[in-house]
Amino acid sequence: MHLLIRASITIAAMAASLAPLDGAAAKAPAPDIAACQPGGPCAHPLPVKVVVVTLFEIGADSGDAAGEFQLWKERRHLDMRIPFPQSYHDLYYDPKTQVLAMVTGIGTARSSAATMALGLDPRFDLTHAYWLVAGIAGIDPQDASIGSAAWARWVVDGDLAHEIDAREIPKDWKTGYFPRHTKGPNDTATPPDPSGGEMFALNPALVSWAYRLTRDVKLPDSPAIAAERARFAGYPNAQRPPFVLEGEQLSAMTFWHGKLLTDWANGWVDYWTSGKGEFVTSAMEDTGVVQSLTYLDRIGRADKDRVLVLRAGSNYTMPPPGEDAATYLLHENEGYAGLQAAVESLYLVGSKVIDELLADWGRYKDSEPR
Repeated sequence: MHLLIRASITIAAMAASLAPLDGAAAKAPAPDIAACQPGGPCAHPLPVKVVVVTLFEIGADSGDAAGEFQLWKERRHLDMRIPFPQSYHDLYYDPKTQVLAMVTGIGTARSSAATMALGLDPRFDLTHAYWLVAGIAGIDPQDASIGSAAWARWVVDGDLAHEIDAREIPKDWKTGYFPRHTKGPNDTATPPDPSGGEMFALNPALVSWAYRLTRDVKLPDSPAIAAERARFAGYPNAQRPPFVLEGEQLSAMTFWHGKLLTDWANGWVDYWTSGKGEFVTSAMEDTGVVQSLTYLDRIGRADKDRVLVLRAGSNYTMPPPGEDAATYLLHENEGYAGLQAAVESLYLVGSKVIDELLADWGRYKDSEPR
């Protein structure tokens, strides 16, 4: 966690750096939030076109090994630091592009709290904002390779469930983990009821647009990740150079790993999407972000139809053939093989979407891309 530094932002400095919003607004004085307390009333909130939601940073915000946030800060000139003591990490903003970036902290508890805190902060006008969640993930070798980036159509929660210890389950159960409203893991007749927050469908037109826009983006590759993916014999998608795809995101607070749990994840996503979705990435935060935005949408503080979730594979969700899950997981914990490729992929793919939104803001301000 970083020390909170109260930035001194003068009206003159803001006026010099803030780009005009549109016709009439171009003549208006630039917003100044220096006098606005975090979470308190603010006469002239900062306009936000895009919120980049990252989940963690490795060390410093710039100048060292990059986590999810650093490339966005450095390359998109997010130089205005805005105190955000009601959450995990201060916010950063570019007055010229009106792009805002946040670091929520790891897990659905922190991500939901951070998103709600931002959405309710009167210092920001998020009325027309698009939200881009951009984070690393485990990736299913049946679908893609490390370094690949997947646009989620559905975000599924992996924590809301019933569980019985596997040593106590009936003999005909493969697992003791099953949806709360069913009669066990073998119950396939009870239809899914995601009203408890188990699944969120993202705006299909927006997701499809983002995928079409970015599907041909050339993603970074390296001899190191090429050697890693070569170990996954029998998994052709895992052996491909990094690519952009569509595929679902499963959020769970537990960092799980292994072939059996990957099979569970595929079945879990299949159930909650009624067979329409395909599990591709595992992470820890996205249902928390989307749940908060769903609530904020109800009071006009955010638009749930302007949410995109992009996850890039930093590691596989299971070991390669011939290696046990524990050994592989512990080795990966020393440094994910695809981490740097993944954060680069997130930036390249996510930036293409942001650049398009900003370039034609007059169109996208009031109408989502299709």
